[in-house]
This record gives sequence, structure tokens and C-alpha cells, in this order.
Amino acid sequence: MTLQGKHIVLGITGSIAAYKAASLARLLIKSGAEVQIVITPAGKEFITPVTLSALTGKPVVSEFFTANDGTWHSHVDLGQWADLMLIAPATASTLGKMANGVADNMLITTYMSMKAPVMIAPAMDLDMFAHPATTRNIEILRSYGNIIIEPASGELASHLIGKGRMEEPENIFKAVEDFFAKQQTLAKKKILITAGPSYEKIDPVRFIGNYSSGKMGFSLAEECANRGAEVILVTGPVSLTISHPNITRIDVESAEEMYNASLKAFPSMDAAILCAAVADFRPAQKYDEKVKRGEDLLNISLVPNKDIAATLGKMKKASQLLIGFALETNDEENNALKKIVKKNLDYIVLNSLNDKGAGFKYDTNKIAIISKSGIRKDFELKSKKEVASDIIDETLSGFPILV
Repeated sequence: MTLQGKHIVLGITGSIAAYKAASLARLLIKSGAEVQIVITPAGKEFITPVTLSALTGKPVVSEFFTANDGTWHSHVDLGQWADLMLIAPATASTLGKMANGVADNMLITTYMSMKAPVMIAPAMDLDMFAHPATTRNIEILRSYGNIIIEPASGELASHLIGKGRMEEPENIFKAVEDFFAKQQTLAKKKILITAGPSYEKIDPVRFIGNYSSGKMGFSLAEECANRGAEVILVTGPVSLTISHPNITRIDVESAEEMYNASLKAFPSMDAAILCAAVADFRPAQKYDEKVKRGEDLLNISLVPNKDIAATLGKMKKASQLLIGFALETNDEENNALKKIVKKNLDYIVLNSLNDKGAGFKYDTNKIAIISKSGIRKDFELKSKKEVASDIIDETLSGFPILV
């Protein structure tokens, strides 16, 4: 039983495809999962709570409280209980509410309180699915990190032929199985990840830095931890938070602090992903007091910082994997290939500031992954959570020591 002990919230909305949810619930339960169904008022017009409760052995939740006895149904408790929330079918209306935070029913409030990952299986007529509003809402939901199970093509309730019918229960179940199987691919492995910028002080109030938000590195840390790895996250100054129990966060400010923390952690790691945007130089002189404006020019001399990637590359054992990042503005591939050799990397993740939506501050990224043998694989623009999954799939999952 591949889902033994897993807690799954199954959300059902007002679509004719709601009848398929009964088969889906049965598949989940037969595989060992505990299923709690949350259904919208419209969903109850297509399938009865009695049927669903008989399948799951649990009362179906639809309203915020039970009218006859006033029992309160806590969406917060459901969000903490679940290992996964699966919304199948998800109507265009529900997608719009989820994307825009319109929490007017129990299903949406449960979604917005959900601590676990969320999978969504849309179902609607072909014109509704193709509408720009639906396309936009799905992309927003992807950017939040939700997993979209694409609808299939075929005959719809309108008797038109096209894309929009909810994927079959067996295929959705397989996606759930694969999701949980993926969670253990890095079990018992230790991964070092660097993230964010470094700040090189000029005086107590000024520094040399860059625009890195840390989003890519934090997404990588979450992805590795979700796959069972023990993660050491060394991060420069960022506003992001992270709470996964498998992640140990070490906050640093300067490149030297990041260098020291990385060198201390690396010998016991199975792999390191160096995603931080570390300053190459720091001021030769750091002033103890704020430098005042004067008539004369202020010249700041810079000295090079220690190269974290190159140092770890020299330390690297045959059993360790080292992955670097290259953010380039010109001659991207040649510069990336030089870094692989110079720093003894196994892979380098290349992105360019010339690509719209890639690089610093964005929630999206567009990358290419190049191996030390020179093989390059390009990816489309995606959310940084999806990019993190691609990076792990193409690097750590293929490394013999880590499988």
C-alpha cells in the first residue's frame, strides 16, 4: 500500500466530473491513505455527501459549522493535518477564487490554510479552459507552487470535443503516488545550499551588494527537504522565512562569513548547491563611523573575496557532487563552461539577465543546466519552485551516490 498512513484532503467542486471523485477517493483509500473530503455547496449538487462519507468513513465537510449542533469545522486544523491537498475536480470559478484569495467557502479557506503541497485537477468546458482569465489563474497558482494536473482532451459535457475534461482517476492517483515516492529520493542525504546576496560593508550604514532575493536558493532548500534530505542552508541577508524541519538555516552577512560557514559544513555533505550571489570584491578599508559627504571625491579600493566554489571544488571528494550557478549578461555559455573547469563543478545552472522574467527578484526563472561533460539542457520560463524541481531531477537524482 503505497500511500499507507498519508493524510489527504480531497476537495470537490461543482463540476459534472465530481462523480469521478468517488473512484479517486476509493483508489486513495485502497492504497492506505486517510481521506478527508471537503466539498463546495455546488459540488453537493453533483454527488452526495452520503456517498462520499460511505467511501471514506469520515463525515464530509462542506460548511464552516454543522447547522444542527453547531460543530465548528476548522480549516486551520485540516491545513496542519494533511500531507497533501488534492482538488479534483477544480472548476474555473474555484481556480479564480484560489488564485485571488476569495475565501468565501470552506474549500478555499482550507486551501489558504494548507501547510502541505496542493495538487489541482481542473475540469471545465474547452472555451472556459482556453479563456485568458483561466490561463492567467492557472499560471498564478503554478507560481504559488501548486501542482497542476492538466486536463485531458475528449468529449465534454457540452458534447464538444476539446481540452477540459478532468484527468481520469487512475492517472490522478498515479500522480499522487509519484509525488509521495519522490519525497524519499534524497532520504538520509545531506545537502549544503547557499542562497541570497552578500553585503560587504563600507561603513556602519553602507555596503556593496546586489539584488539577489534568495528565492531560488530557498526553493532549492525546500525541494531537497521535501525529498527527504537534511539541508544546511547558508543564506545572506534576505527577508524570506523557512520552516521545514529538515532545514537548518545559518544566517550570514559577508562573503567571508559565507565562505567560513560553507567550508565548515561541506566535508560532511553529500552534495552542495551554490546558489548565492556572492560579492567578488569587498572594500579594502571598512570605516568605523559613517563617512560624511565632502567636497573631495571618495575613492574606495576593492580587494577580492575568497572563491567559495573554487575552494569547495578543490576539497571535493569523488563521493560528493558540486553544483554551481552562473548569472551572465554576455557570452553566457562560454563563461559557464569556463567556470565548470576552473571550479571543478559537476554541473552549472546558467541563467541570463537577457531573459525576461529570469534572475534577481523575480518569482520565475529560465535556466539551462550544463554538465561537466558539456551536455546542455534548456528549460522554459517557470516558477522558481518548478525550476528547483528541474535542477534536482537533472543533477542530484542522477548522481549514483544519491540514488
